[in-house]
Amino acid sequence: MIIRRHMLALSAGAAALSAVPAFAQSWKSSHPELVMAIVPAENASGVTERFGPFVEYLSKELGVKVTLRIANDYAAVIEGQRAANIHIAFYGPASYARAFITGVKVEPFVTARNADGSLGFYSVTYVLAKSPYQKIADLKGKTLGLVDPNSTSGNQAPRFFLNRDGYDVDKFFGKHVYAGSHENAILALVQGTVDAAANWWNADDDSNLTRMLKKGMLKNADGTAMTQADFRIVYKSDLLPGSPFAYLTALPNDLKAAINKAFVESPVKAKAAFDRLSDGKDLGFAPMTAKDYEPMVQMVRYVDEMRKKRS
Repeated sequence: MIIRRHMLALSAGAAALSAVPAFAQSWKSSHPELVMAIVPAENASGVTERFGPFVEYLSKELGVKVTLRIANDYAAVIEGQRAANIHIAFYGPASYARAFITGVKVEPFVTARNADGSLGFYSVTYVLAKSPYQKIADLKGKTLGLVDPNSTSGNQAPRFFLNRDGYDVDKFFGKHVYAGSHENAILALVQGTVDAAANWWNADDDSNLTRMLKKGMLKNADGTAMTQADFRIVYKSDLLPGSPFAYLTALPNDLKAAINKAFVESPVKAKAAFDRLSDGKDLGFAPMTAKDYEPMVQMVRYVDEMRKKRS
């Protein structure tokens, strides 16, 4: 009798223990591979170099393959999440807002914390320091380089804030062109294709421009390396919310929790990979929700209405 009761207890205990890993592993059977996509802030090789080690860390931490997808444009990331082909996406605030407005079921969960502890970034408009342009008013009738229709710092914010300050992008400038990425917008400025270029900026030592300068991508006509002194900011927006990582709402809750945990713990568990995301500028990840991006949703809707009135 004692032996039988003991065997029954062992059997029940074994069943309980086996149930735990089955529950814990349940999402891995339905999601044996996860895809993370990045909006094209820089060229494909730059994205791979910056995000590759972090994706490797996620694969190890989550216990499933995580594949990095480099999108051709911002819309590709939005549509990829709409089709549920992209499980995690790194958006700009405006491209996330566009996804939200058009019914894509995604949830922002973290954004990077800047070196000074703040959250967010700015849109700036650069000109070459050797140019005669000292302020935005000097650019009337000139060519403005934008990034992508769904870029925050490279389109939505310039349109919104410049319009607020009396400069309608479609009327004030002679023309505007979309370069496709933040890097391409700066290159267009250096090459003389545009007179001014919109871009993102966190601080004097942390911007797309400083990253490009560090990589030696910008040269003067004589082949010498350019420096920050070769550029001038003639316009700066209000602070914008930080660029979010967002996952599909339909993902299992335990998977979302595991993804969130992996991101938050990455500065300690994978410091080198985390530091590469920002050239060591960011402090960590801060939690974000859809509520934090409501002002961006309003901004994108405002810009949409503004453009509809002209069409």
